[in-house]
Amino acid sequence: MKYLFLSLLSSLVISISVAQTATAPDANAVEERTATISKTLRCVVCQNQSIHDSNAPLASDMRTLVEKRVIAGDSDDEVRAYLRERYGDFVLMSPPFQINTLLLWLGPALFVAAFAIWFARRVRTNHKIAAENEASRGLSEDERSRLTAALADLTDINKGNDT
Repeated sequence: MKYLFLSLLSSLVISISVAQTATAPDANAVEERTATISKTLRCVVCQNQSIHDSNAPLASDMRTLVEKRVIAGDSDDEVRAYLRERYGDFVLMSPPFQINTLLLWLGPALFVAAFAIWFARRVRTNHKIAAENEASRGLSEDERSRLTAALADLTDINKGNDT
């Protein structure tokens, strides 16, 4: 009877430990998923670093929160959604394309387009000014004949001084 009780007790202990091992997530998998998710979340203190790369205390707290959510069984998207709910769209390294992030996504293209328009106008204006200057530099026929006559008189005067 004693041996039967001990064998039942050992079977119970073994089955409980197997059940706990089966339900407990692998520590390496949790660490890997936490790192992967952390790389897609922005540190709200550092602003240009992910919480994975940041040494700020808040980033550490956020990494811990991500790890807790992963251990709780949340998917990657659920973890991001949870942190997005708490910190807003800014916490995502790649914010979604929405009305409130429209300027963020289209801003660089608008800036380049505005610069191209300004540059084209500037070049066109410079060419127009240069063309006007060229036109104003040219001499009329009357001015050319007067200049030729003046140069001829000057040449005659110089010949008279040489002799």
